[in-house]
Amino acid sequence: MTIHNLYMFDRHGVLMYYGEWNRKRQSGMTIEEEAKLMYGMLYSIKNFVNKMSPIDVREGFQCYRTSKYALNYFETPSGVKFVMNTDLHSQGVRELLQQINSQIYIEYCVKNPAYKSGETIQCELFKTKLDELVKQSPIFKS
Repeated sequence: MTIHNLYMFDRHGVLMYYGEWNRKRQSGMTIEEEAKLMYGMLYSIKNFVNKMSPIDVREGFQCYRTSKYALNYFETPSGVKFVMNTDLHSQGVRELLQQINSQIYIEYCVKNPAYKSGETIQCELFKTKLDELVKQSPIFKS
């Protein structure tokens, strides 16, 4: 099982954080261009799922799979969006994203008086704790 990367967007679609672990191939774009493309795709997929679902969807869009990877999605009630790309065999990714939100983002950003919501996350403690949590996860493979 492998974690490739993580994107965090605020409720307005601004990239707050990008982390990379086992990404084998680069897109050839800057991270800013890649983030805009990712957010645009998320926006479109969420709208498609909400409009086309034959039943009332509470959770909405959570994941999509290709033949090579899975894109996992978690959105908080405040609109912070977590996107983690993993291999196809990864289990429990949603729970990991919820842990990243509650144990890392809330603890080291939301509760940090120096951090302003919607800004790029610069806190080294956030980055260190996130890296520790991801690498301790059973999903992570170096």
